[in-house]
Amino acid sequence: MSRDYARIADEYAQGVISGAIPACRQVIQACERHRDDLSRDDFPYVYEPDKGARACRFIELQYHTKGKWAKLAERIVMEPWQCFLIMSIFGWVHRDKGTRRFWRALLLVPRKNGKSALAAAIGLYMMVADGEYGAEVYSGATTEKQSWEVFRPARLMALKNEPMKSHYGIGVGAKNIHVIETGARFEPIVGNPGDGASPSCAITDEYHEHQTDALLDTMETGMGAREQPLSLIVTTAGDNISGPCYMLQKSAERILAGQVKDDGFFALIYGIDPDDDWTDPATLRKANPNFGVSVFEDFLIGRQQEAIRDARRQGTFKTKHLNVWVGARDAYFNLQSWHKCLDKKLKLEDFKGQECVIGLDLASKVDIAALEIVFKTGHNRYARFGRYYLPEATVMDESNEHYRAWQREGLLTVTDGDIIDFDYIHEDIMDLCSQFQVREIAYDPHQATMLVTSLMNDGVPCVEVRPTVLNFSEPMKTLDGYIRARQMAHNGDPIFAWMLSNVTAKEDRKDNVYPTKDRPENKIDGVVAHLMALARWIVPGEQVIVSPWDTDKTFSISPDE
Repeated sequence: MSRDYARIADEYAQGVISGAIPACRQVIQACERHRDDLSRDDFPYVYEPDKGARACRFIELQYHTKGKWAKLAERIVMEPWQCFLIMSIFGWVHRDKGTRRFWRALLLVPRKNGKSALAAAIGLYMMVADGEYGAEVYSGATTEKQSWEVFRPARLMALKNEPMKSHYGIGVGAKNIHVIETGARFEPIVGNPGDGASPSCAITDEYHEHQTDALLDTMETGMGAREQPLSLIVTTAGDNISGPCYMLQKSAERILAGQVKDDGFFALIYGIDPDDDWTDPATLRKANPNFGVSVFEDFLIGRQQEAIRDARRQGTFKTKHLNVWVGARDAYFNLQSWHKCLDKKLKLEDFKGQECVIGLDLASKVDIAALEIVFKTGHNRYARFGRYYLPEATVMDESNEHYRAWQREGLLTVTDGDIIDFDYIHEDIMDLCSQFQVREIAYDPHQATMLVTSLMNDGVPCVEVRPTVLNFSEPMKTLDGYIRARQMAHNGDPIFAWMLSNVTAKEDRKDNVYPTKDRPENKIDGVVAHLMALARWIVPGEQVIVSPWDTDKTFSISPDE
């Protein structure tokens, strides 16, 4: 007998909103969005539970393919959160056309919460039961192995379900599920699939591993001929904050918060909130909706305790089991503490006439250059603002979608050509000098000779801060302390947050630390510029001493940083 999926989904949403079911802010907002849309009279979409229930019934006719349930040949029984997901995606339709409201759905959930099996069942439904003649369903990923994480369970479900195979005329090949009569097919796909596909359903698995949005973009642009396509993105968080997945999540969060309107984008984002203590066992239940079902309490608590004991395991634990993004697995700074330093009212113009120190890291002329403006607002209290510069050629490189997104938001200064035009930086600094009391410019001499000479000729005081352990260890430790104590105010600059999350620490035998990074694309220039400015606040009026013995090359910043 079929279950009352509409009631289950509604009770789940109400439980989340009331607080009876532990959930993070984004899940609460998704449930509130559903509730609020139900009461909108002028809305072009209506909720038809029967259509959502049809998809739920189909999914629950599929068999498990892993674990004890597969061994016992048991069918899938969806949890309430899964019912809410399916009822939302398939139950909302256009009031006049009857076609689905949501053409894109993002499910961000930690590992072992059953997302791949659920996505596989959705793919089968879209292939044979959605009413789309010649349906094309693709499971896409960056590697063949990953693309099979959704396709394999779908194939096994089809093989196990003889009544379904017979009813729909399904054939199962080694790398293909198909219906000859209608031309429908379900296939795995790797990398950039080209422009020939016309997906009715594209399932993008573990999107956090994608360096660019090429696959997702090709799939979604190929959906134009379909009446009610579905782009389903299922993923955990990751450590590439500059990648397309993080950008997509930020877009989804703005929609859920009501800051941006997009009635065709559904998002269900599980995780923890910024104020949550990741070491608290209660966060495990909050972030993992299948807690105690497909991911077990003892397992999660064991991983949590390992991460508490071993800092090297913290990044992996947070991303895989709490859905917390980190820029580097061994990140030095606590990004959650940084978010708590946010002051939404903080504006640069409010500091006019006040004293500041500017940090300048020019790095390479073909890569990002950073300028940090740091004000002292009280005893051991500071406020910072950043400016960033890139050449157009670097921004337009296909691997730099995050730069293009930041350019669209007006957060980057992009100069024409293949290299940064330092005249832009010179003009900005002179403008800052006209508005604030710029005590000095702290700069790394690499790449800076001509610009600094020009600034000094214009009467701007400049102090060289060489990239050495002696110069950076104390300000780096100090910044970490200020962040944890909420003494470094910021205005939510996403570029600096990304760079901060990329910083790892190189330690010497005397416990000195030095900022470095895991890989070249993890830029840290803004943090380096900030540390130079903070160093000058810590030792005001003194020249930074450079030890002749402080020349360990393993602690040097490479030119591309």
